[in-house]
Amino acid sequence: MLASPEAARFVLVTQSHLFKPTYPKSKERLIGPSALFFHQGHYHLRLRKLIQKSLSLHSLRNLVPHIQASAISTIKSWGDDDDGFIINTFKEMKKFSFEVGILKIFGNLEPRLREELKKNYWIVDKGYNSFPTQIPGTQYKKALLARERLGSILKEIINERKKKNLVESERDLLSCLLNWKGEGGEMLCDDEIGDNIIGVLFAAQDTTATVMTWVIKYLHDEPKLLECVKVVLESMRMASVISFPFREAVADVEYKGFLIPKGWKAMPLFRNIHHNPEFFPDPHKFNPSRFEVSPKPNTFMPFGSGVHACPGNELAKLETLIMIHHLVTKFRLEVIGSQCGIQYGPFPLPLNGLPARCWRESTSSIL
Repeated sequence: MLASPEAARFVLVTQSHLFKPTYPKSKERLIGPSALFFHQGHYHLRLRKLIQKSLSLHSLRNLVPHIQASAISTIKSWGDDDDGFIINTFKEMKKFSFEVGILKIFGNLEPRLREELKKNYWIVDKGYNSFPTQIPGTQYKKALLARERLGSILKEIINERKKKNLVESERDLLSCLLNWKGEGGEMLCDDEIGDNIIGVLFAAQDTTATVMTWVIKYLHDEPKLLECVKVVLESMRMASVISFPFREAVADVEYKGFLIPKGWKAMPLFRNIHHNPEFFPDPHKFNPSRFEVSPKPNTFMPFGSGVHACPGNELAKLETLIMIHHLVTKFRLEVIGSQCGIQYGPFPLPLNGLPARCWRESTSSIL
């Protein structure tokens, strides 16, 4: 357990080659062994560059009106009742983040394929953190079967894209993956493309939806807060959705006189660093103004650090800001039930997904 910025930098940046990402095999099977975040070295760097290119600020610029349309569509689906309408905030944010992920990965997707993809993805998602038994009827077994169907659906989408010769444009992630050629002319196979698409969908889901849920919770508690960017940053610090990343020493490693034996897990504790009063005075108080000054290096890592830092961080921030903008300018919100409490599934989340009653402001309209 590594609880200092220097130790986190040692594991994630300066000596990252000595620590490999490590996940339970049960999770690798559900996402796919070729997914970016299971690897390091040449394959990882190659895939990371491709995914970062697709998720760069320049690439995302054209996506803004589509994300806005998706946010408005999500809000419209809640209804329009004078007495307010009740939502499970986390579930609604998760639906929204899924739609944004589909947009960025595929662009416009045929409705039939979209629905099949969505249906099977949610089964995989539900079984992802379940006990990994393959007994028929268990959540994990259902998830494995749904993952097989997802693979078939993705191959159908890939083949259709190839047949229609629509791989020249690189406006979406699928095109980037299909267009890639190595120095020797090698290309990614369909399984590698499919695994990385599922990996990106997973990475774009719970974490982003959880952050948006916490932002809404803090805005509900502090309605006078208006500077959305600082609120988002402080929400990510307070919630620390990713408590720590799993790394495994690939050799015996010494750090400041301590031995980390080969095969041992090394976990930089982001939550401890984000709540250290040395770097963030009065750390348990929600105070967005602390981000008027940039934090000290390696003390604020909501998206990780180093070669394995989240390549989709700009997309996550963009969709969060767009959704929160529409919520705070067009709605009043009242949390139902407990005003406090945290549950883990596995990420820290307001109790029960933050059930809330929403009213549309009488002076606003959804365009």
